[in-house]
Amino acid sequence: MSRKRLDLTLAFLRSLDRTASAQDVSELLLRLLGRFGIEHALAGTLPVIGAPPRQQYEHALLDAMPPDWKARYLSRGYLFRDATVRHLAGANAPFAWSEIAGQYREDPAALRVMHEAGEHGLRHGVTVPLLTLDGQLAGFSFSGARVEVSPEDLGTLQLVATYAFAQLVLLRSEAGAEIRLSPREREVLQWVAEGKTSWEIGEILAISSKGVEHHLRTTRTKLGTLNSAQSVAVALRRGLIS
Repeated sequence: MSRKRLDLTLAFLRSLDRTASAQDVSELLLRLLGRFGIEHALAGTLPVIGAPPRQQYEHALLDAMPPDWKARYLSRGYLFRDATVRHLAGANAPFAWSEIAGQYREDPAALRVMHEAGEHGLRHGVTVPLLTLDGQLAGFSFSGARVEVSPEDLGTLQLVATYAFAQLVLLRSEAGAEIRLSPREREVLQWVAEGKTSWEIGEILAISSKGVEHHLRTTRTKLGTLNSAQSVAVALRRGLIS
């Protein structure tokens, strides 16, 4: 990976920590990946075969697909006919859609999905296979009218997709859990966000440095974070501090 590509990737990962929603992640991804011709993205875990459209959609963690194509795709049950989804089950590395098209040349249903996707502006794409910590099969697909990703860039795309997916899982889990910080915990964390040390915060709030550290520990426990920097990032994302 070149220095320039590495710097861009690291900048993306830092920005990813500050995202507060799947929409934020989507906009960040499409800005970064636009240079490859990527215009759309979709990420999620795979539902069981035969799941109704509503359950299928609940498995999506990020949906930046054309609305008319999404409606058609779900209403016609294309998920289980889609060649990219079917190939995903046995894949262990990113693959371009063009690489697998030949495998489904004799499958009318798969060909119809490919053809109609192209009509909706999804002529080319790349899918990255993923696996959740509890063993669920997942995938991250990137597409557009003309997508060009070199073999070297494919590694970058896989790295970006992996981190983005982890962030999406975190955001989904956070959305279902309410976190309440005490007024003092908010104050302490707000000053940490301003760059103050524990001693400085203690002087400002007229409490001991040990008191400050106590509030930071309880805050980390509530937020499920490992350090103060991560606590600040999560608190900012959830609107607990400004």
